[in-house]
Amino acid sequence: MAFWRQGLALLAGGASVLAYAPFELFPLAFLSLAVLYGLLDPMAPADLADASRRRRARYGFSSGFAWGLGALLAGVSWLYVALHRFGGMPMPLAAFAILLFCAGMALYAGLAGGLFALLRRGRPWGDAALFAALWLFSEWLRGWVFTGFPWLASGYSQSPPSPLAGFAPVFGVFGVGGLLALAAAWTCQAVLGRRRRSLLAVLALLAVGVALRQVAWTEAVGAPVKVALLQTNIEQSLKWRPEMLQRWLDVNLAMLRESPADIVVLPETTLPLLVEHLPPGYLDELQRIAAGNGGDVILGTFTRDGAGNIYNAAISLGRSPSGHYAKQHLVPFGEYSPPLFRWFYGLVNIPMADQTRGAERQPPLALAGQKVAVNICYEDVFGEELIRSLPEATLMLNLSNLAWYGDSLAQPQHLQIARLRALETGRPMLRATNTGMTALVMPDGAVAAVLPAFQAAALPVEVRGYQGLTPYARWGNWLAVGLAALALLGGAGWRRS
Repeated sequence: MAFWRQGLALLAGGASVLAYAPFELFPLAFLSLAVLYGLLDPMAPADLADASRRRRARYGFSSGFAWGLGALLAGVSWLYVALHRFGGMPMPLAAFAILLFCAGMALYAGLAGGLFALLRRGRPWGDAALFAALWLFSEWLRGWVFTGFPWLASGYSQSPPSPLAGFAPVFGVFGVGGLLALAAAWTCQAVLGRRRRSLLAVLALLAVGVALRQVAWTEAVGAPVKVALLQTNIEQSLKWRPEMLQRWLDVNLAMLRESPADIVVLPETTLPLLVEHLPPGYLDELQRIAAGNGGDVILGTFTRDGAGNIYNAAISLGRSPSGHYAKQHLVPFGEYSPPLFRWFYGLVNIPMADQTRGAERQPPLALAGQKVAVNICYEDVFGEELIRSLPEATLMLNLSNLAWYGDSLAQPQHLQIARLRALETGRPMLRATNTGMTALVMPDGAVAAVLPAFQAAALPVEVRGYQGLTPYARWGNWLAVGLAALALLGGAGWRRS
């Protein structure tokens, strides 16, 4: 079996990264998946038409795996920065760890490819539905198995102005990815098979997406709230040095004084130590400044309970009653050690790496008359977890520290993820980050304001709370998964057309 097909799949997967932020060439996602479908479809590899089921499955798996490996290596190579530059892992070992991780995540695309090659029937409409359903299932599984890693799910590439963004409030990011795969299959059929009906189906799908973009699933409620989103820009290699601690504490106080607002937000772990180890009176000063400015401040730090468990947390102080949120979806190997992997911490130097999960359901914080649903850094990659706070929450707030990944694709990719969360929830998403990208994202996925990365600055915005529920907020991923299950059944037994 010629290896050029796997090579082409690898290149197509790698090229798909250009569909994501900061490039946002969203049509490339169609083309990239269309190439994969063309490699898997019976019309392309003629020498596989009469091959054994095992050989077809092996070919499909290897093609899907190559595509996934190319996409992940190109898209999340910034993990190397965290392991080597800031974690201290030797260069060859860090590179091997990233390769191993990406290969593990590529298994899901390989599974989709293998099953498609095994189950396809050479029936265009059925095969397209089968491909889309398997693709959706593979990304959905990658999003929760072993706590999940849904970063670079293909639906993220379809943030506005893509017409498929209109489906996000209905089906969520995995549903958008499934529709993207469906459109890619139809496109490939139109090109290779000269099927006019497939091309018309793509145009109809995009037209429905455009129409859905006009639907306001939620509505603004209450008066505008003034918010100051602070970007401290503290260098990661200096953040944890004991001799620099007082300087960072002073930076937080100074930026808070200079940014009066109803709600002032400082980023994740802006206080890089346990609250109980802060200098006496420091929290009182934070509260005095916030209340004196007529508002509240929320900031990231570490807390510890009576049993000694440490939490990556956000606390609020000011005119409103004090609040607390503890991060519930922790990062494996960065914030906790999976079973049997304690040895990993002998290879890297990651502060506060032994944390405890917060409670699965935590009420929104009451700030300046709003109900603010807090999520910390990586948590906003999990859309179905964020909707637990709805419909009570009126605003969504993410505190992040992406300094771990240097000047890389991580920052714009994370902002694009926030755009899909805003679409799914029908709520504004406020983001306060250490190094970027600090921003306000509106419920339609538009970025209303953003700070340049790697600058210490405040982003003043006015925002209103929103009420109501999108279909995705009501049913989560189950609507998309249920439809994919029906498509899987239909695709496996579709009549010849």
